[in-house]
Order: sequence, then structure tokens, then C-alpha cells
Amino acid sequence: MAESIDFDPVDGIGVGAVGAPGHRQFFLRASSGARTVILSCEKYHVQGLITRIQQILESQGKELEEESAKAVPAESGQAEWAIGELGLGFHESKARFVIVARERASGDAEGGEQSEDDLATARLWVGEPEMRGFLVQAADLLQAGRPLCPYCGLPIDPSGHPCPAANGSRPII
Repeated sequence: MAESIDFDPVDGIGVGAVGAPGHRQFFLRASSGARTVILSCEKYHVQGLITRIQQILESQGKELEEESAKAVPAESGQAEWAIGELGLGFHESKARFVIVARERASGDAEGGEQSEDDLATARLWVGEPEMRGFLVQAADLLQAGRPLCPYCGLPIDPSGHPCPAANGSRPII
């Protein structure tokens, strides 16, 4: 059975990336007391968190403030494990957001896959002020990536962009 991480409450939370735009590796970093955890994730995990945070705040009738305190980008480090599944909810009685992450399953050299019980999980309980700071910091990180094509919305590579909206062709992978 993998170790379960439960930070209640989180003292600090942030997201970061290393590498050049288009080849960045994203990670989520959280701390509680003297313990810090770094989890490797994908860009779509960060995008999903941003969307879900905004949905929860709007459903509670709270305004999305652009002038929230800016969080410092998370420093990179050795990830404990890679996130496979990521969810976000709001616990009414605790008045905290909860991020639930589950380790990505990987096949071992023997040909078998990890069972559900062998996968690590993390529960990160985050207060609203910290989550608002995370929201702003994560959005800033995503905007620092490759620019998006105004016609098709796909990222523009420095080497060029075969835009499907301009009847360009995309390489088949």
C-alpha cells in the first residue's frame, strides 16, 4: 500500500514548470508544517484546477478577483510521484477546498500493472485565500507558455504553425 498524504491544512501551495514552452514539465508543490510534497503533473491538470476553482467560487456567489495576492511560483524539486487523476471539491463544514490527487499507474518490468490499492493518494485541504492566490499564480504560469493562434486556438511553435483554420495541415501523429 502506498503512502497517503493528508495535509489539513496546507500552509502553502503553488504550481511551477521547468523547461522551455512547449516542452515544460509541470508540478504541484504543497507544504504543511515541516513537510513538503512535490507531485509531477500535466498542463491539463493545472488547466482543470483553474476551471474547477472558478466554477466553485461562482457557484458560491463569490466574485473572481483579479487583484488577489500573487502567490510565488513553486520551486522545482524531485517529484515524489506523477499525478494520474486529479479532483477538486469544496467541503462546506470545513470551509476549505480539497484537492485529491491519485498516482498515475505504471506497468512494471514483470508486465503487471499496479493495483488501485498500491497507488499513492494526496489530500490537500486549502483555505479560500490560499486557493485564490493559487488561482492567480497558476493562470500566470499558463499564460507564460507558447502564444495561441488567434484563428484556431492551438499553440504556435517557434518553428511555425500550420493552422487548420487557414487550411494548413497538421502532422498526423
